[in-house]
Parts: sequence; structure tokens; C-alpha cells
Amino acid sequence: MPPAGTDGPDTASGKPQKKPRSFWRELPILILVALMMSFLLQTFVGRVYLIPSESMEPTLHGCAGCTGDRIFVEKIGYRFGDPQPGDVVVFKGPDSWNAGWTSTRSDNTVLRGIQEVGALVGLVPPDENNLVKRVIATGGQTVECCDEQGRILVDGKPLDENYVVTDFPFTPGSQTCDTPLKSGRCFGPYTVPEGNLWVMGDNRSNSADSRYHVGDEYNGTVPVDNVVGKAVAIVLPPSRWGLIDSPDIQSN
Repeated sequence: MPPAGTDGPDTASGKPQKKPRSFWRELPILILVALMMSFLLQTFVGRVYLIPSESMEPTLHGCAGCTGDRIFVEKIGYRFGDPQPGDVVVFKGPDSWNAGWTSTRSDNTVLRGIQEVGALVGLVPPDENNLVKRVIATGGQTVECCDEQGRILVDGKPLDENYVVTDFPFTPGSQTCDTPLKSGRCFGPYTVPEGNLWVMGDNRSNSADSRYHVGDEYNGTVPVDNVVGKAVAIVLPPSRWGLIDSPDIQSN
């Protein structure tokens, strides 16, 4: 008879043989580890966001009632450097950008608590107005539009923006920034405060971006501290898989 408290001898080595743990006993531990890993990844590495509007067409697809792009936003790069002109960034909207935004959280205290926990591990979207735009100018730079060809100028130099497909009309000689019927492209000049960004949607004629908010406390700019991360890839739907281009738009 084996000594009391053992599982019996191992026939090969003579050592007590341990019973394997039940899968159902290990399952809660596996779930907890998975949730902790998800929390760490979502907090420090990156997460997926849904594009809800048309403001970044055709780079990013989105519209009310349709299946918008889901993009992966990495959070590591900006821990070692600030966003650069040409980057597509996700940021928390300053107060003046939140008009029309409503919380998605339940009024029920218990359900709201569950939603908040779900948001920590990426199962529920964060309860904040996250927006996606392209960086056009950074702190200390002066941005305006337009030159004689209808291009945006940063510190007097035109930008190379071949990702812009839809824009307001600009016709030299009949509709510019100096004609009675002024082009809708025209704005500025505005100098970006240090630590802030001037951001615009690629769909220039349908984007409530920095141009739209120039009367707020930041003169339409967004604090760098509000930036969540850099949009690097479209992950869904499969037909839209690909990297998101962040060209050096101030290379001229």
C-alpha cells in the first residue's frame, strides 16, 4: 500500500505520481492571463480602432451605417519621439471637438462598470471621442493656404499631398484666395503653438479638422499629449488590408 497522502508510486521511477489538473480548474487562470496580456498590449503596444466617418477618404474608408476600416494604432513610437508631418494619428478630441459626441456607456452603474472593465482589456471601445487625422504642421510652424497652385504652405513652402483626392475648387484667375468668390481651401496663416499639432483630414472638403476649430483655446490645434498613437495598418476588412502611408510631406 502506498503511504497515506500520495497518489501511488510511478511504476518507472518509484516516485509518487501527480494527477493532472482538471481543464476546468485551469480555465479561469488561462482567462485571467489572457485578459492581463490584452490589457498590457492595449495600454502600451497598440489597439484596433474603427473608422466611423468619411473625413480620411480615400486613405481610410468609413461612413455612417457602413462597414468602416479597422486600423491598428501603435503606441510605442511616440514614447521616443513626437508625431511628424505626414503621420496619420489617432487622438482624443479637445473639448471643442466633442460637439455631437455622446458617451456610449450605460446609465446603469453595474453595466457601466462592466463596460469600463471591458474597455481596459479591449473588449469594449474606450469611452472617449477618438479622432483620426493627418499631421500637417507641428509646434512653431506657420500653416496657411494657398499658393498660386492651391497648395498648403508650411513656413512658406508648399506641401506635396498626393493623397488628397477630394478638395474645394481652386481655379487660378477665377476662384483663388484673392478673388471675390474665394476658394474654400483658403485659411490662415496660423502659427502652431509649441507642443501642439495642426491636423487635417485627407477628404479636405468633408473634414471638421483644425480649420474648423480655429476659434477654440488651441486655435484649432491638438496637444501632442492628446495623441493616442500612429495609425500604421488597415486590418479589416480583408479586402482593405495594407499599410497606411505616412509620407514626408515637407521634403520640398
